[in-house]
Amino acid sequence: MGRPKVLIIENDDATRTQLEWALKDEFALLPAWDATTALALARAEHPALVLLDLGLPPNPTDPEGGLRWLQDFRKDGGQGKVIVCTGYGDRQYAVRAVGYGAYDFLTKPVDLDLLRLVMQRACWIAELEQERRTLPAEIEAEEEEMIGTSEGIRRVFEAIRKVATTDVPVLVIGESGTGKELTAKAIHERSLRKAGPFVTINCGAIPETLLESELFGHERGAFTGAVQQKKGKVEYAHGGTLFLDEVGELPLALQVKLLRFLQDQTLERVGGRQQIQVDARLIAATTMDLKEAIGHGRFRDDLYYRLGVVTIHIPPLRDRGEDILLMAQVFLKWVSEQMRKPILGFTKEAIQAIQAYPWPGNVRELSNKIRRAVVMAEGTYVAPEDLDLPGTEDDQTSAPFCLRDARERMEADLIAQALTFHHGNLSRVAEEAGISRTTLYGLLKKYGLRARRRPGRPSLDRSVQFPVKLRASGE
Repeated sequence: MGRPKVLIIENDDATRTQLEWALKDEFALLPAWDATTALALARAEHPALVLLDLGLPPNPTDPEGGLRWLQDFRKDGGQGKVIVCTGYGDRQYAVRAVGYGAYDFLTKPVDLDLLRLVMQRACWIAELEQERRTLPAEIEAEEEEMIGTSEGIRRVFEAIRKVATTDVPVLVIGESGTGKELTAKAIHERSLRKAGPFVTINCGAIPETLLESELFGHERGAFTGAVQQKKGKVEYAHGGTLFLDEVGELPLALQVKLLRFLQDQTLERVGGRQQIQVDARLIAATTMDLKEAIGHGRFRDDLYYRLGVVTIHIPPLRDRGEDILLMAQVFLKWVSEQMRKPILGFTKEAIQAIQAYPWPGNVRELSNKIRRAVVMAEGTYVAPEDLDLPGTEDDQTSAPFCLRDARERMEADLIAQALTFHHGNLSRVAEEAGISRTTLYGLLKKYGLRARRRPGRPSLDRSVQFPVKLRASGE
């Protein structure tokens, strides 16, 4: 892939020349000095990124010219990320620019090291969004909520790849709302059984007296009310995958029967005597500590070891760091498209609220909060009050606006994202940021960041993206 196209809209010749000199090795630059030329270039070249000065001819002292250009660019269908670089640092202009669809707002004189980091991150996001826009419509409709680049979720993706092509039982453990069923579906969709059924049963949602019949079926007359023969979920999963959610809730008697099925792939319906052969792969999930349940005699240890030939642990959202904002942004795009409501993103205060909240309900809670926010948002950006996060509204309304603090928070976030993207490779981070390793060490120390080296750069593996979708860093 070639260098990303960057449209530089800058009225001042000296500043434009300086930007071209600093960025020419990394980006394909499209210089413009007025609104008309810039809009024509944007229509012809479709840049991934725009650097916009608000002061444009014929009146360079009036920031309204740049704001109007930004509005025209969006109305014209421009998809590129717009970074405003201007001497007008008043908060009102930043708020309006973001409201009109700007990705970021930097004040002059612009720190070139920080600008490069912002641009690299914005171009990466633009690339991901462009790839998503080109996906077939039928794949778009299948999108699921398993997204991220954090170390914990990458281990999950790796486990999915390894176990999908086998038929071994898999035990998925994790808190409620972390995506255990999505993990099971991802395994099924990548397996040789993907053309077969994916049958789900929640063992904790069915009364114990009915659970055996639901799982294994029954013969006519097996009990009062059994007026006809009925197949169970296990039989319906023949040729595909059976997903047992909350398997820790199974009564001991049914645990024995499930163990028998795992051993020889046969079952007997309730009230029946015939051995029925069923070819189904079993994936189980639980929020329960099964080892503790074994110690209390509530779960069989032989069944535990049969189910957990491979165990996949889904980390809680609070331990997934950089994934939280990425997921929020992806959910926002999905939901706003579904509701046909033009929401462009989050305010910086909303981003801070999302990052500060512990998300006890995990991905399910995040998804629901974003859906609520889209419904409640009155402007083009989601505000903290739209999210309705407990304990965050007072903090957001009382926090004073400080440009220096905001810049430092942004700088720390960008460095953290760069470390994640390059897996702790400080040489690559420093090289792409255009700073020395010594400067980088100082910034790491200043912001309390640590580099955790991991081999390999995250890639967009299409075979894992659906239903496990995105594996890339986000805004």
